[in-house]
Amino acid sequence: MKRHLIFGRFGTGDVDHIADGDGEQTTPLPFVVANRRIEHDITDALDALAKLGAYPSERAVDLLVLAAHVQATDTHISRDTESQDGWTRELRIVVPVSDPFLWTASIPVLQRLLEFLTGDRWTVGFRARPQGFEQIALPPPAKLIPPPFDCLTLFSGGLDSLIGSIDFLEHGKTPLLVSHAGDGTVSQSQKFLYDSLSKHYPKSKFDRLRVWMDFRGWSVAGVMPDKKTRGRSFLFFSAGVFAGSGFGDPFTLYAPENGLIALNVPLDPLRLGSFSTRTTHPFYIARWNELLQVVGINGRIENPYWNRTKGEMVRECANPELIASLASKSFSCASPNKSRWKKGAPAAEHCGFCLPCLIRRASLLGADQTPYTLDDLSAGELDTTKAEGQQVRSFQFAINRIRENRSLARLLIHKPGPLSDESAARQDALADVYLRGLAELDAVLAGVRTAPA
Repeated sequence: MKRHLIFGRFGTGDVDHIADGDGEQTTPLPFVVANRRIEHDITDALDALAKLGAYPSERAVDLLVLAAHVQATDTHISRDTESQDGWTRELRIVVPVSDPFLWTASIPVLQRLLEFLTGDRWTVGFRARPQGFEQIALPPPAKLIPPPFDCLTLFSGGLDSLIGSIDFLEHGKTPLLVSHAGDGTVSQSQKFLYDSLSKHYPKSKFDRLRVWMDFRGWSVAGVMPDKKTRGRSFLFFSAGVFAGSGFGDPFTLYAPENGLIALNVPLDPLRLGSFSTRTTHPFYIARWNELLQVVGINGRIENPYWNRTKGEMVRECANPELIASLASKSFSCASPNKSRWKKGAPAAEHCGFCLPCLIRRASLLGADQTPYTLDDLSAGELDTTKAEGQQVRSFQFAINRIRENRSLARLLIHKPGPLSDESAARQDALADVYLRGLAELDAVLAGVRTAPA
């Protein structure tokens, strides 16, 4: 195990080294290679927004630079070799920003936010950008025609974000969709769905911002990358806030996610920690809103579907015919690569048995046209010592536990993280969406048999 320090460097004239701590391995993350362009798609994102009439603030640029540090660190340092317990890493980042004094005030909430999201120990520091990079944000023209957008929503290529976009468009909104371009499967899904929405709503002036940020050619010496993507939503939210700051008015960034997956209550006693993602958990979103307030970015993040199951989102979609035709093209699977190596697997990107796939199957029960590697859950007994049966058995455990004592829901919703920011009424609503979500899973798992081999 090693502690790691990642520090951003703005060109060859910037600092070559940041003082490291005891046992730290130090790695620079270059941001300027040539022509003063800020790498990792930051300058490209600024240019793309300028074409849309949006000019992000300098603090929002700082946020995207911070997100690059978080994303690079999270995805390039293996948990298997760089932690004492196989999970918790000790990570330090030092970020060049426009106003170090302002950003230093955000460190307590920022570290709390990151540690909740990824399960690691984060130490965050800030320093001033070097001379010549005091201003990166593009100045708006003297006569600025405001952008046409009256709505800002994340667009991941998943079913929930697709429903969110359709609902906004059906209600006459003009959203800017913000995407993080992931691997090929995710990008293809995003492009197909965006093109389909463009054809269906030809009179709308809605558009999309894509942020790549893939760090090709960069690595941490002697360390393997990490395949888990627990920290990805920090980049996703940062890209949305970055875009929203260019609207010129107070903005709301919508993060469409069903309440069951947003809570992500551990399904059994072994699922605390590494198995419970927290990308849209209420506590995480509350800390984001606190962070934006501290650094003076005039926006907030909301999940408009926090009290809806995925099945309810599908059934209540404002355009039932459109969602029925596009649902199978959306992307939900946590690990699409499983279907690529599985011998004899069909041509499917969805495995059919991970947690997101199971919730997806439950939401589309009776109308699901998605091809799955494991197409029929009831075809045979699923082995709980293998991936195909582990998630199913965990859901069966959770369903049986609630069936025996429904009042447990009000206790269990607190397991994945604090709900101290939520009112008593909202906590009751969260417990209820958890119960309704499990009921949807119960229906799709009826007759499915599981046992250890």
